[in-house]
Amino acid sequence: MFWADELAASATGPQVVNDSKTPSGTVHVGSLRGPVVVDTIARALRDTGVPVELRYGVDDLDPMDAQALLTPDAIERSMGVPLCRVPDPAGDCHPSYARHFAQVFIDTFDGLGIRPDTYYWMSEVYASGAMDRYIRTALDAAATIRAIYVRVAKVRHPEEWHPLMVICDNCGRIGTTIVTGWNGEHVRYECRPDLREWAKGCGHAGDVSPFGGRGKMPYNVDWAAKWDLFGVTIEPAGKDLSTAGGSRERSDAIAREVFGNEPPRNVPYEFLNIGGRKMSTSKGLGASAAQIVDVIPPEQLRLLFLRPKPNTAIEFDPEGTDAIPRLFDESDRLAAATNGREVRGELPADHERLFGFSLVEPDADVAAEASAYRPAFSHLALLEQIPGVDVAERVTAEKGAALTDRERRVLEGRRGAARAWLEAYAPERARLAVKRDTLPPAASDLDAAQRAYLTALAAVLETGDWDGETAQAAIFATAKELDLPAGRAFVALYLAFLGRTSGPRAGWLLAALDRDFVGARLREAAAARVES
Repeated sequence: MFWADELAASATGPQVVNDSKTPSGTVHVGSLRGPVVVDTIARALRDTGVPVELRYGVDDLDPMDAQALLTPDAIERSMGVPLCRVPDPAGDCHPSYARHFAQVFIDTFDGLGIRPDTYYWMSEVYASGAMDRYIRTALDAAATIRAIYVRVAKVRHPEEWHPLMVICDNCGRIGTTIVTGWNGEHVRYECRPDLREWAKGCGHAGDVSPFGGRGKMPYNVDWAAKWDLFGVTIEPAGKDLSTAGGSRERSDAIAREVFGNEPPRNVPYEFLNIGGRKMSTSKGLGASAAQIVDVIPPEQLRLLFLRPKPNTAIEFDPEGTDAIPRLFDESDRLAAATNGREVRGELPADHERLFGFSLVEPDADVAAEASAYRPAFSHLALLEQIPGVDVAERVTAEKGAALTDRERRVLEGRRGAARAWLEAYAPERARLAVKRDTLPPAASDLDAAQRAYLTALAAVLETGDWDGETAQAAIFATAKELDLPAGRAFVALYLAFLGRTSGPRAGWLLAALDRDFVGARLREAAAARVES
């Protein structure tokens, strides 16, 4: 059973699924794993008939603690200030830094089929007074919360510490304040110059009411309070938050012992690592979510996150590799298997559900989607580079029938992704310039065995129809029949068509070219000696 279906099968009663993000900078593509996971959980629950509310929040009252995207003067001015009060670095397109980066991220959701029932901004939630009762409860239970930190995480706060940060009346920072007293109506706070390494407090001290948006509880306490306020029953959390003694365990204890509610079910999920390196929003590391959707269409991007179970790390490196073409190939393989066609290799458990959850629309006709004609990504990337080729006409001919409206949309999406991949990520071997007018001088390097191979392959390809996959099979079979190592066979083909010893997958390269030209070029390279 697919992992989301297993979870849904054990759920009883209405469910509230929640996720949130602190918008401390450009949100990288790895941050989409959480939203895709919660969306898939909500879909699985709805498939069982369980009422579900999907919520997504922005923790925009958190302090600015990242420097990657700020100019030196802005660092001095804004570090420690609530993100909702830091100016938009792009100008006036959004009312704050938080709104800018959160909205750019959220704008990717709809295209991925992620459509929360409710969005909320924690600056507004606090300002509304909805968190006031939790602030009062937390301040009254300060000693209990300090004890939980020691017991669960071995973190010891001073006896004067209270679980609240308030906005300094003097400098406007929230990250540099510590609450040292509470009389039931007002808190005593200090804005300390040395409280944080990343921000300097102004030294001001005062007494203020902590309610109505004047203060914010620290992350673990705030998280537990939100669960109760919104009635959250399921909230996945990243690996960094779900470790022993980590934020999730602390918040679970605070939920039970301070606010008196059972914490929601956790679904821990691992990171997406780009080139072996964990990405970071606050440090500006990793491809942005907004950029990656130009290269990987929604269906394949959902598959990237859903193919492994949530607790499995994803290693993905689009730069200079075939990672993106392989992702498309896996998507096509799942579609073919779901459509009942035989595919090579082992399939994931419950592959039909995996394919269904990768689709953008939750109510999509899975059978119809699986039967739609999907031109191979690598093949399209080749076609896009060959002058004079009408790609839509070629794909239609390869299908053998007119494309449906859906298939035309798939084609256009893949063509755009192929062009973006070639421009931004493709390895050099995937870029080509076929020597159409003259045989490349480098073909003179072919030896007798390679020339005999090209002659034999031309004869094989003349005997019937072939596409990229069957041409690739013929390349291997012919080499085996002539006892020519596959590597030397591929070199012969690349020298004949590209004038170099490496290139894209040869079968798809041949399939992208005119068939008469392929046969003529193979025989020409086999028969001619080229002067350098």
